[in-house]
Amino acid sequence: MDNKSKCSEAQMLIRKSVNEVYNAFIDPMLTKNFWFTKGSGKLEIKKEIVWTWDMYNFSAKVIATQIIPDKKIEFDWFTNDKPTFVTIDFIELNLNATFVSIIHHGFDKTGDELIEILKDSTGGFTLVLAGLKAYLEHGINLNLVADKYPIELTNHEEELKNRSSS
Repeated sequence: MDNKSKCSEAQMLIRKSVNEVYNAFIDPMLTKNFWFTKGSGKLEIKKEIVWTWDMYNFSAKVIATQIIPDKKIEFDWFTNDKPTFVTIDFIELNLNATFVSIIHHGFDKTGDELIEILKDSTGGFTLVLAGLKAYLEHGINLNLVADKYPIELTNHEEELKNRSSS
């Protein structure tokens, strides 16, 4: 099985213009309203950017490898030493409707480890797109990414582990 077939996918219709939706991923001042808490700059080809999730005390380096305005963003995502790869496609359905598709691939795991990574990635990108939809269509920051693993759960990790294994 090649790395492209080991991928997660998420899609969503966003009822805004393709340019608004595309810019929401390029500009960290917009992206912080539905994904990470801060970015070191706008995405540009071959420019190293750092995205930070303050609530998780986590940062990741990203390097855009392809940007086609209003059509596609591809980037290498360094959550550890070896990157994975993300492609975001934008399809303009009409002047106020854009279909967004995200594919995340390049995982080097197999078996149960791969299944867990794909589940987490698919769920994560689905939340990102749902948050994007709420933010762009209704001006609401739902805090979906932050609320997926709230800090308060750290006191209940053993209880959650016992529930999931039964």
